[in-house]
Amino acid sequence: MTIQDRYRVTRGRRSRLLTSFTSIATSAVTAVGCFLLTGCTLPQPWPESPLYETPANDPSWTPPANKEEAMAVMAGHYAHYDIVAYDGETANGPLATFIVSYGYTDLVIEDGQLVAYDTFCHAEYIANQPFETIFSDVATQAIQPVGAVVDVYEENGTWKIWRPATPTLNGIGGDPNVPLSMDRNDPLISDDDNDGKPGVTVVVRLFGFIRGEIYIARREIFKNDMTLYSDGSLRGHVIDDSEQLVIGASLAFLDTPNNPPQRRDPGLNPLILIPVLDDIDTCDELMELRDSLFPAEPHF
Repeated sequence: MTIQDRYRVTRGRRSRLLTSFTSIATSAVTAVGCFLLTGCTLPQPWPESPLYETPANDPSWTPPANKEEAMAVMAGHYAHYDIVAYDGETANGPLATFIVSYGYTDLVIEDGQLVAYDTFCHAEYIANQPFETIFSDVATQAIQPVGAVVDVYEENGTWKIWRPATPTLNGIGGDPNVPLSMDRNDPLISDDDNDGKPGVTVVVRLFGFIRGEIYIARREIFKNDMTLYSDGSLRGHVIDDSEQLVIGASLAFLDTPNNPPQRRDPGLNPLILIPVLDDIDTCDELMELRDSLFPAEPHF
């Protein structure tokens, strides 16, 4: 018996660290919650963009003189913090969500090119409606993008990096360069978080008394646009076009397809790379240093 068979749920309609995973259930969830409770609070609006101000460059700083010098300055080991914002809709109104991801980025000069290697540690889900979502660290760390040759270039007197998309599969095998399978019975579906259930598991806690699981496979597709600052940091924004397949769920009303779009506002999708010592390289160390490295997470 396959993993899918052992955890098959009612099959209805078929259907992107890690991104908009819990909005797949919110229309049904909100309707149930509003019925069971005395009422629903109105969804909170999006916070003002940008979420964070970029630092002022030191006036005595001299930017790199050419591309080779810029690559040498940028090469290094960084603590990685990014946020991706998504638009959705529920019976209770607009659903606004942030996925906050933590990890490391290493920029390495190889054969005269600058190559980015990303690893992920932890993800947080923040929504404007009353439910909680948990995407395990094991599932987050299973997202392992291949190295990406980045484009280093000068624009209006500043040095920038463009990281192209390197599609990465999570919860399913196969060729990451083709569209994600939409077949729940695809034999390449894999248990990447090692919990005995198909794909990777999203845990949803609703209104304090409903707990459910959603099993998904994803094709992570992200691009990064960054600028070098005098403090050595690289800052910019994320562009996300990921794809998602809902394989099943522990509760029938959670078993619904959804792949909400990114809210295309650079200020709501910030990316911050902070240079750190090479020996700071574990997820535990990163999360212990989180408050000293990065700004506070956004809230509604």
